[in-house]
Amino acid sequence: MRILSLIALFFALSSMIVAKAQDKKYIVRTVVFYNFENLFDTIKGANYDDQWLPNGLQRWTSKKYNQKLENLSKVLMQIGTNDQQKEAPTFIGCSEVENRGVLEDLIKTPNLATIDYGIVHFDSPDKRGIDVGLLYQKKHFKPTSFINIPLIIYRGKTNKEIKKENETEEDKGDEDKTEIINSNRVYTRDILLVTGFLDGEEINLLVNHWPSRSGGEKKSSPFREAAGRLDRKIMDSIYKVNPEAKIICMGDLNDGTYNKSVKEGVGAKLKKSEVKQFGVYNPFEQMYKDGNATLFYRDAGDIFDQIMVSETLIRNDYFSFRYWKAGIFNRPFMIQTTGQYKGYPLRHSVNEVGFSDHFPVYIYLIKEKK
Repeated sequence: MRILSLIALFFALSSMIVAKAQDKKYIVRTVVFYNFENLFDTIKGANYDDQWLPNGLQRWTSKKYNQKLENLSKVLMQIGTNDQQKEAPTFIGCSEVENRGVLEDLIKTPNLATIDYGIVHFDSPDKRGIDVGLLYQKKHFKPTSFINIPLIIYRGKTNKEIKKENETEEDKGDEDKTEIINSNRVYTRDILLVTGFLDGEEINLLVNHWPSRSGGEKKSSPFREAAGRLDRKIMDSIYKVNPEAKIICMGDLNDGTYNKSVKEGVGAKLKKSEVKQFGVYNPFEQMYKDGNATLFYRDAGDIFDQIMVSETLIRNDYFSFRYWKAGIFNRPFMIQTTGQYKGYPLRHSVNEVGFSDHFPVYIYLIKEKK
């Protein structure tokens, strides 16, 4: 009888522990990255935007522009809806935006106007006139610093030469810098670094749009490898100041999760168990292995859009913000349903205002409510 009583007591205590665990409540914050694909206004600017004007190749009118904003906002307002709470994304990293003005127009759309988003944006030297940016909910995030960090790359240079020049650029004199600027530099998007407090916890966010595969994947690979190394260098600089820093690295990388730029440049790992101190976990690598895609490149699906997190965000306690899970947002209304590109993201054409040629990606950060 004593043994039976002890067994009954054990199961009773176990049930109480499980019930208590199930009763735990969590704060959920959503981090999104979305390539907006040519989010240009209809006003002639100083950059390369001639085709995105009413009389340009795209016949880009105010009506089309406003529809594009409406389409993007329709997507964004739904990504933050999850099992724990229903709230729009806390952070939205974005690429292919013409200027700050288009982001201001986006957050004024009816779907987003009540959320009170802040904007971090810098004009980059990109030859297409497109930049990266970050939107954030002001009630949850208070930025303390932000900076745009240029990626210095050149045509006709070997991978080794590009690496050496990125390492020594800051040490060169003004005369030498002028000589480099006037050489075969490839002008691409800067990396955006934003630091601030998410509900009182310091966090660092890097927003990227790495160089394209123009000229071929192999020929252009050194440019993206340089971008990956620059991201890693930025992370290491943050860790020197704060070894416990929380870092999120996101962007359209124009490379897959398996490419050298991501695996060696950033040092991203497939499994959490492989991530050491100062390391990086990439949840989208397993998604790619499972057959998922954020875009289709030459008729093959791939995941160029990725969000990676530091080791400090994948620890097992939830007393402060930790990574929970990741996903690709690809609802039916965002997908082409007919023709040659059936199943692809529903993008813009001259006859139809779509969404983007990329699906957005997201992660959830969670912590226990006190």
